[in-house]
Amino acid sequence: MRVVVLVSGRGSNLRAIAEAIDAGRCAAEIVGVVADRRRCDALAFAEARGVPTASVRPKDYADRDAWDVALADAVSGFEPALVVLAGFMKIVGASMLSRFDGRIVNVHPSLLPAFPGMGAPQQAIDAGVCVTGCTVHLVDAGVDTGRVLAQVAVRVRPDDDAGSLHARIQRLEHELLPRVVDALAKGEDPRWLGSAGLRSP
Repeated sequence: MRVVVLVSGRGSNLRAIAEAIDAGRCAAEIVGVVADRRRCDALAFAEARGVPTASVRPKDYADRDAWDVALADAVSGFEPALVVLAGFMKIVGASMLSRFDGRIVNVHPSLLPAFPGMGAPQQAIDAGVCVTGCTVHLVDAGVDTGRVLAQVAVRVRPDDDAGSLHARIQRLEHELLPRVVDALAKGEDPRWLGSAGLRSP
């Protein structure tokens, strides 16, 4: 499956997908990496692997709609079957959603629909919950409201702060996201992945 990954920062989930592909655990090919900034660690990682990259910065366009059209154009140029938002810190708009309807997935650090949006680990701590987790879901016009594809739970420890909780959630994201991509590539339903073979840290 041809996959384009959208990134904004360190690219830890991009690395996880790439490592799973290298190990034969993910039946996908990363054909492009697109960022919302000119430089970031994720772009450098892709370039070092010889993966084509593109930068589409919102500040280079008159408004968000124009940026979204440019983003869709850049992604379309790679002819992906699937678009993965891996730490992409912008909300995609109508152009992206219409061109890749049902083919954009995102990973989020909570058990959606709980704690959508920014700062999900801190939201979980503030709410006093005992369990949170990570979710891979389809992207729609809402904020983290698309259909859930797979989830794994993470226990909230009494001594957790947002940083320690997020670090443990991310370790599971790095396992779950490549498995979902692999399932989609094989035409399987990722909802049945559950937590099989995944150990909550």
